[in-house]
Amino acid sequence: MRIFMSSGSFDRSYGGPAYSVSRLGRALADAGAQVGLWAPDGSAVGSDVIQVAEGQGDDRLSRLDGALPTALETFGEVDVFHDSGLWWSHNHAISRHARQAGKPVVVSTRGMLAPWAMRHKYWRKKVAWQLYQRRDLMRATAIHATSPEEAGHVAALNLGHTAALIPNGADLPTEAPSPGTAARTAPRKAVFLGRLHPVKGLPLALEAWNAVRPDGWVFEIAGPDEDGYRAVLQDLIAKHALDDCVRLIGAVDGDAKTELLRAADLFVLPSHSESFGMVVAEALAHSLPVLTTQAVPWPDLERIDCGWRVPVSVAGLTDGISAATALSDAARIAMGGRGHDLVRTQYSWESVAMRFLDLYSSVQAGFKTGRVA
Repeated sequence: MRIFMSSGSFDRSYGGPAYSVSRLGRALADAGAQVGLWAPDGSAVGSDVIQVAEGQGDDRLSRLDGALPTALETFGEVDVFHDSGLWWSHNHAISRHARQAGKPVVVSTRGMLAPWAMRHKYWRKKVAWQLYQRRDLMRATAIHATSPEEAGHVAALNLGHTAALIPNGADLPTEAPSPGTAARTAPRKAVFLGRLHPVKGLPLALEAWNAVRPDGWVFEIAGPDEDGYRAVLQDLIAKHALDDCVRLIGAVDGDAKTELLRAADLFVLPSHSESFGMVVAEALAHSLPVLTTQAVPWPDLERIDCGWRVPVSVAGLTDGISAATALSDAARIAMGGRGHDLVRTQYSWESVAMRFLDLYSSVQAGFKTGRVA
């Protein structure tokens, strides 16, 4: 099967989709599919986010460059288009190309239909919705969601689709600590990892951290600045005199990212909205308990006792930080171990790739017979 996969970007600064889309492409290629990865900014070529096959060539995974028509000509025959994201002109162009080629298209909404996301830059999205986005979604052969909440956002818009529900996968670190054996020394560390962007709710976390000021803890915030938002956070840190216990450490990648997670005691994601929460899976894979909000679709945190989900508010995060930092090291390590086991058993990229191959086969067969939405 030949799959043309597109994303807004494969640059690390693009956040979770850069990793999850490219990692899915790698897993599909490893499963035997022919995959072409393309982004309008040309970042598929040279991106260090895209994994190279171990012990073999990359003959089944193509990094495509140039404008969309050039990339399609380079890749050749397409069986299924899989586009991730909404609102941009290239999303509309892919829908149009798939329709002209008479090929099925799967659209991953990547949280971009969530109420918070729809309100952000509202007028631009309203224009796009009326001009093409709603029509393109209704014409899609299938819509993919990573969580029940995201599928609910699709259903609420009456697009004529029941979203196909397939989560993202996650990679386990090669040297994950075993529960109960990790050595912890003061100060303990809570970490955030992600874009510095309003959707991530970091002002709420800073207000909550100021309210609790847990003794012997520091809060490290790692991630690339987006549109100057780092300055907003710096002002809040200065306002509450948090310089001694809160650190903005900038973007971290590769080994530095791994070391950040391995040296942490708690992961904090105070988001207003997430379609999946890729960093939650990454933190759990590194045996970290996770404190996040009820806007992040990870009920397993509470179901198997590997984290906390609190209201999206200063009060909710204050309660969560108080509870998480009051636990003993042994209790937090045990929670992290349960999270690691969850990712290992339910979120492997190999199993996710097989579910997508089943979806592609289904939409391809239905498209040929006319039995698609």
